[in-house]
Amino acid sequence: MSATLMEEPLLRFRGFRNLFIAGAVSQLGSQISYVALPLLAVTALGAGPAEVGLLSALGTLTVLALGLPAGAWVDRVRRRPVMIAADVARAGVLLSVPVAWWGGWLSMGQLYAVAVLVGAGTLLFDVASMSLVPGLVGRERLTSANSLLVGMGAGMDIAGRSAAGVLVQVAGAPMTVLGDALSYLWSAAWLRGVPEPAAPAPADREPIRRRIAAGVRFLFGNSVLVSVLIQGTMANLAFPLCSVLLPVLLVDQLGYPEWVLGAYLAVGGLGALAGSAAAHLIGRRLGTGRATWYVSLATAPASFAIPFLDRGPWLWAAAAAWFVLTFRTGVNNVLLTSLRQRVTPDDMLGRMTATMRLLLMGAIGLGGLLAGALGEVWGVRSALWLGALIMASSWAPFLFSRLRHQP
Repeated sequence: MSATLMEEPLLRFRGFRNLFIAGAVSQLGSQISYVALPLLAVTALGAGPAEVGLLSALGTLTVLALGLPAGAWVDRVRRRPVMIAADVARAGVLLSVPVAWWGGWLSMGQLYAVAVLVGAGTLLFDVASMSLVPGLVGRERLTSANSLLVGMGAGMDIAGRSAAGVLVQVAGAPMTVLGDALSYLWSAAWLRGVPEPAAPAPADREPIRRRIAAGVRFLFGNSVLVSVLIQGTMANLAFPLCSVLLPVLLVDQLGYPEWVLGAYLAVGGLGALAGSAAAHLIGRRLGTGRATWYVSLATAPASFAIPFLDRGPWLWAAAAAWFVLTFRTGVNNVLLTSLRQRVTPDDMLGRMTATMRLLLMGAIGLGGLLAGALGEVWGVRSALWLGALIMASSWAPFLFSRLRHQP
């Protein structure tokens, strides 16, 4: 990397700046739909806990089917066209929701299909994006780059989720989903300015099964990556247990207006933003391993405030706990993503990322299914309690791991 790039702020460089803006626009719309789609299911289609849980799970469970082939494929093609195509495809799929609503034929079956297809597009976009970052900024500046990207994502969480409740009340959920579709088209336009690395040489195009197997062996042969994977899987299982049924609990059972749900979820975005902003400083002072270990352990007790979410002061207590837990997520996302990228060769980045996402996103999908099943059988709070228990113990994989000693 040139000395100039090492010294200049990353956002002054057109390629990284365009990637940053494209991600920001796309993430803003996605977070709006994160709130709007379940609310549309609950308010317009009368969906119950099981249906809302399944709707949440389907987008992430798509990774189980496509994750490994996606990583092997992304490692052998140009990444920018993949990202643009994923944006355009997601826009088209989401446009079908307001069209069906206006036509009077919207159904849960269509929402399930939308969740699957948007999940597939998001998988391809994210794998290609994360594989592109080291080539844009160099491995020496990965922590700084990921701090900006994770912070941007958290900022869009705040803006998108807090705005979503208001937008749904003012314009309706279908029009809110339309805004998400347009955001993907805007993201695709910004991606045109991102530099595109050369395509892999034909000699490197070994059979896809061998490439997948090599990626799996690489990940599970690295003990540090394995501990990161286990910790992330536990956290990703816990978060949907604590959040998927919130539309049912807050809006349907406790009678809060939709904007309260958006504000509660936006507190999580604020926590992730604060964590991502602090991650570089914490990691520099303590080292990546100790920083993630200490932060995970110190924030664990906050998990047990979540199941008490109710009217009055308990709403504020649960929101404060949500902020603490997402602060930890912001720190870990920056430091552990940078660590994963540093220890992985360039030609393995797509496969490592996709294999990691296969299990991390699969855990989110499983958490959504569990939340729906528990909510249907034993009530919403049973899902919150299980999520709190898993979240509170998710520091354990670091206890005997070499990750604690990583610089």
